[in-house]
Amino acid sequence: MKFILLLTTLMVTATVSCAKVLTRSIPYEHAGVKLEGYMAYDDAKVSAKNPAPGVLVVPEWWGLNDYAKGRAVQLAELGYVAFATDMYGAGIVTTDPKKAGELAGQFYGKPLMAQRARAGLDQLLASALVDKTRLASIGYCFGGAVSQALAYSGAPLAGIVSFHGSLIPASPEAAAANKAKFLVCHGAVDPFIKPEELAAFLKSMNDGKFDYQFVSYAGAIHAFTNPKADEMAKASGLVGGIAYNASADLRSWAHLRGFFDEIFSVKKG
Repeated sequence: MKFILLLTTLMVTATVSCAKVLTRSIPYEHAGVKLEGYMAYDDAKVSAKNPAPGVLVVPEWWGLNDYAKGRAVQLAELGYVAFATDMYGAGIVTTDPKKAGELAGQFYGKPLMAQRARAGLDQLLASALVDKTRLASIGYCFGGAVSQALAYSGAPLAGIVSFHGSLIPASPEAAAANKAKFLVCHGAVDPFIKPEELAAFLKSMNDGKFDYQFVSYAGAIHAFTNPKADEMAKASGLVGGIAYNASADLRSWAHLRGFFDEIFSVKKG
């Protein structure tokens, strides 16, 4: 009997030890620009026979760096298939705010923002591991705005989460096209979001009858989820503009988990 219990324990331990988050880079192209995204999933939780909800991860304006990839891995650990999308071009990342502004600036106010994001979503949808009826997009700073624009384009998203994102008011046409619920995680004292911008965004949510949650975290400013924000602020001259806030980071991630439990709880047919 003891031998059987020991053998069973060893088998379970071996099974657990073999399970791990797998990652791989995926090259693709949009509008003549060569791109390279980053996919992550747990092979013990996901397979072609057992597909999981897919989550697009849109990076901050710095580009597809290790921070965005790390968030994709965290989502994979929760049982999702995550794809960190590339908005700029394979290998294009920066720590210079001027350069980042130029890179992100080419998308604001233009259809290209949603189109480039949709190219990443299509890569996620191409995976047999993904339940194509259960999709979401999350984004950080610039990526939060991109996730909003993607939803406004009518992409088949159950929900989006914007972390300290720029806020894009929804036009009546965007509200009509949107299929997603919104979770907006906002720094209460973010100096980059003007009161009138916030008011315009919330008015558009209400006027468009969006199903949205807007959570404001006390004391948090821009980039509050990024543990390296303080270091980056010193290096880039953005002290006082961006900073990590541990409690806001933990709370916003918990809010994401609850939101995903809600939007993915019932498989859509």
